[in-house]
Amino acid sequence: MTILAPRESLTDAEVRAGLSAIIGDGLATQAMVTLTGGIFLVAFALQLGASATIIGLLAAIPPLAELIQIPAIAIVDRLRNRRMICVGASIAARLFWIPIAFIPFLFGPATGLAALILSLTCYGCISAVSHVSWSSWMRDLVPEDLLGSFFSRRMALSLALGAALSLAAGGFIDLWQAESSLPPASAYTVIFLGGFVAGVFGIYYLSRIPEPRLQPQAPVSLARQIRATFADLNFSRLVTFIASWNFAVNLAAPFFTVYLLQRLGYDLTLVIALAVLSQGVSVLSYRMWGALSDRFSNKSVLRVSGPLFMICILGWTFTTLPEKHFFTFPLLVVLHVLMGLSTAGVTLASANIGLRLAPRGGATAYLATINIASSVAAGIAPILGGMFVDYFAASELTWTLHWTSPGLQFSLQTLDLQYWDFFFAFAFLIGIYSLHRLALVHEEGEVEGRVVVNELIAQVSREMRNLSTVGGLRYMLRFPLSWASRTMGSEGEEGTPGSRLP
Repeated sequence: MTILAPRESLTDAEVRAGLSAIIGDGLATQAMVTLTGGIFLVAFALQLGASATIIGLLAAIPPLAELIQIPAIAIVDRLRNRRMICVGASIAARLFWIPIAFIPFLFGPATGLAALILSLTCYGCISAVSHVSWSSWMRDLVPEDLLGSFFSRRMALSLALGAALSLAAGGFIDLWQAESSLPPASAYTVIFLGGFVAGVFGIYYLSRIPEPRLQPQAPVSLARQIRATFADLNFSRLVTFIASWNFAVNLAAPFFTVYLLQRLGYDLTLVIALAVLSQGVSVLSYRMWGALSDRFSNKSVLRVSGPLFMICILGWTFTTLPEKHFFTFPLLVVLHVLMGLSTAGVTLASANIGLRLAPRGGATAYLATINIASSVAAGIAPILGGMFVDYFAASELTWTLHWTSPGLQFSLQTLDLQYWDFFFAFAFLIGIYSLHRLALVHEEGEVEGRVVVNELIAQVSREMRNLSTVGGLRYMLRFPLSWASRTMGSEGEEGTPGSRLP
């Protein structure tokens, strides 16, 4: 297709137009992802009677489907038209949301879950082909000195749209289920069809992004390309970090929605409101993280946002002791605020560090290696979580302090782990290990974590002064960041400047 053919060179005007189209695609794709995934997909599966094992399997499908990127590398190298591949695969993949949307009318609960799993598998596998071409395409199109600030702006705008859509869709579902005589799960038909329409708009913007011609390279077998990426010691350390990090996060994160809906008994609107709160904080902080990644390095950002995110996962274990308590909801609010702040930094920096360390013109195999490693880890983790959740449902670990004196006796329960709490604790420990692996990665411009923390605190303080004069709120944000800074070091391991085991 000539209209989608790559060009030998691009003018500055064409690059600027392409960047605008990338923003448009990001907004449309975020709308689709918001309406077809996350809380809505989990709630839909629960409406169909999904167990914890099924929820874990649904969470594992998208990352495991990314393994299709292995043969997709050969497709990109053979056709050398990344835009055509990306657009074509996106069209084919997004069509599967039409049968998913009509599952409540076409299938019973058991067959409906089977149809959902099959359709999501097809959607994920075909989408993976577009992802590998997209990553290489963006690596050659977006100017390197704008990577951090540009994609932080794109993510911030996308999350702002996603937050608004989440609230609107959640309110619609509650109203539909309260007023409609149709089955409750049928509300998701409208939501998923809306996501499909948004995906069509995303394809339109994709087709308008120009593609610079992929630089010719000597033909090399796919296996040799993958092995070559691991010959780069620094890059292989990055792959180890990203894989272990994704395993830690996906061991617990897929069950957050189930935990809130079933374990704590909150309704869908409240769960969405907490998610929107977290997304709102992410929107406000993307600009700060983007500026910090451009000024220092992506690794420096990860060394601050990573520990903070792990603290938040561990904090979920204290939302029940052993049941809901007076501080459960306030603690959830604080955790969602801090998770929003840290997630923005982790998402932005982990994406950009792979782009920055991959060589220009040969990024396809490098970026696919990252995606493959993270996909395997992120796919295995929720499957293990779903398989063993029933076992941990019958297990409990408590730590109670007893005080006895002639005039007073009391007991204080300081720790109670049960059910999904174990996964939160395990995820925390694995996450700490992944941060150890990050310390061994070298990126040009990296500085010690304390410098980034101090700069971030200064930026947060300035933002908070614009929003409120309440000093306590500023301190609430300052404390965990200060704690995280104390886990950072000043001297590197193995001769790597500015890095130390957290």
